[in-house]
Amino acid sequence: MTDQRKIEEAISSIIVAIGDDPDREGLVGTPVRIAQMYAEFFSGLECDPSDALATDFETSHDELVILRDIPFFSICEHHFLPFHGVAHIGYIPNGRVAGASKLARALDILALRPQLQERLTSEVVDAIYSRVRPKGVAAVLSAEPLCISLRGVKKPGSKIVPCASRGSFRTQSKTKREFLDLLR
Repeated sequence: MTDQRKIEEAISSIIVAIGDDPDREGLVGTPVRIAQMYAEFFSGLECDPSDALATDFETSHDELVILRDIPFFSICEHHFLPFHGVAHIGYIPNGRVAGASKLARALDILALRPQLQERLTSEVVDAIYSRVRPKGVAAVLSAEPLCISLRGVKKPGSKIVPCASRGSFRTQSKTKREFLDLLR
């Protein structure tokens, strides 16, 4: 559970540390707003992504299923700046299909934590693979990290694009290639 009071105190201290006044008119409610924002941004810490994947349906379909262009954002654990982009998740059913919205919800739960994009990609694949039990699953998350765009090297528009796969996507190069080709 997020301790909003501690966040408010920390933000007030940061405002003082940068040389401003937390009681200044424009900053008076800022610590409260940031505490509320952090509670929302990190609400995934209190949820289990496998719970979101509990709804599935029997099917005879046994070929690739892709949910693509899923918008997401997360907060980089190194700088506490956002990264945002789109995710593409593909899987091969093993007698059951997941509710499409449930794939997106599992991604959201995992993204609403301090994260690394590479780990997020692996975690969403692992959650789907362990709960839905498909023959295989893969994900590609293409996102712009604002820590690269706004600070440091300052390269706006740069993207990180990690891929993770389990099951038949790992053991059969043809399956992974079909998934990646359909994303083009």
